[in-house]
Amino acid sequence: MTATPAHTERNPRGTGNTRNTGPGRLLIAVYAVFAISATARAGYQILTKFSEAPLAYLLSAFAAAVYVVATVSLAKPGRAWFRVSLIAVLVELVGVVVVGALSVFDAVAFPHETVWSLFGRGYAFIPLILPVLGLIWLYRRRPAAPAA
Repeated sequence: MTATPAHTERNPRGTGNTRNTGPGRLLIAVYAVFAISATARAGYQILTKFSEAPLAYLLSAFAAAVYVVATVSLAKPGRAWFRVSLIAVLVELVGVVVVGALSVFDAVAFPHETVWSLFGRGYAFIPLILPVLGLIWLYRRRPAAPAA
């Protein structure tokens, strides 16, 4: 009789990494696209016109870093990477909401858009939707409690 691996359907919250399978692969791919595009955009903005809107461009760089961390951590197995994923996605959600609100109510502080400005309007609001989907996916794929 063969033992069933911990990450099979019988125990979907086992110790294996089920975050990077099925719809998780699409989620990771979208995060990767955002990581690349936000990094490129922030790099270009910081190198060419940083003095025009330093806060906005630094926030774009921060968003890029969050997307990179989320992409890598979602793809990696283990409890520690799960926690990193959870923190990254939560930081992303808070960032989108806070920067989105500030960019609406204090437009002077954001003369140029960031990835998270206006709740991600420049990116079809995907930056607002993505962390919600990420949190749902992480909740569904959370590791089981360690055995006592």
